[in-house]
Amino acid sequence: MNSIEAQTARAVAFRELHEAADAFVIPNPWDAGSAKILARLGFKALATTSSGLAASLGVRDGGLALVTREETLANAAAIAAATELPVSTDLENCYAETPDGVGETIRLAAAAGVVGGSIEDASGNVSQPIYPLDVAVERVKAAVAAAGELPFPFTLTARSENFLHGITDLDDTIARLRAFEAAGADVLYCPGITDIDQVRAVCSAVDKPVNVLPLNPAWTVEQLAEAGAKRISLGSALSSAAYGAALSGAREVAEKGSFGFTADPAAREAGAMMDTER
Repeated sequence: MNSIEAQTARAVAFRELHEAADAFVIPNPWDAGSAKILARLGFKALATTSSGLAASLGVRDGGLALVTREETLANAAAIAAATELPVSTDLENCYAETPDGVGETIRLAAAAGVVGGSIEDASGNVSQPIYPLDVAVERVKAAVAAAGELPFPFTLTARSENFLHGITDLDDTIARLRAFEAAGADVLYCPGITDIDQVRAVCSAVDKPVNVLPLNPAWTVEQLAEAGAKRISLGSALSSAAYGAALSGAREVAEKGSFGFTADPAAREAGAMMDTER
């Protein structure tokens, strides 16, 4: 199977996950090694994480534009090449101010080997962090148009970033998601909500699959599925856990002079999940 045939097969499989009856979890690797671990645990698809990538480069995420489009796409290409799973890419605001620039980013993401990607309505402008709705919609339309020109079904996720920027207006968020749905987005996503009733309200307000980020640690996959979520992503949770484990181990050595953390069998198990050749 040549590369475009393989990418098309992954793209179709990714679409089918969104059309199936059950909700699915799409975890977020931050490099090729974490992608291989997640693939070996039986997940059906992967999504990159801008926060995880930023941490791996030693910089902060959060709309600060410290990670470039080139770095994001190189990371996506490495993750897509690491497994046979479909990969969707966190493209932030598509690293572009204009609709033409948005379209270019979608095409470049597809060329990197992924089969889906996201576009946010966050502007990166501190004084006006969220694009006006009409501007945001035109950007989604540009992404949809670029995706439609690809030789495989690219799954586009449109995100409303209100809650991540302190704008806890659920009505406005839902209005934005409905507008993005009308503009042709395949999946809708409003990260930052922490109440299950909000999840239920969002999912019932639109007719496209909704991605949910489980910021409430009390939630379960079953509860989110019951509330209407189709896709559950983990954002930076796994990469933060990995860095947290490294911090705890290093702190033990620095403060106690002991090496108890090395007894954790999960570290050896993770190493065994890596391939013996590249």
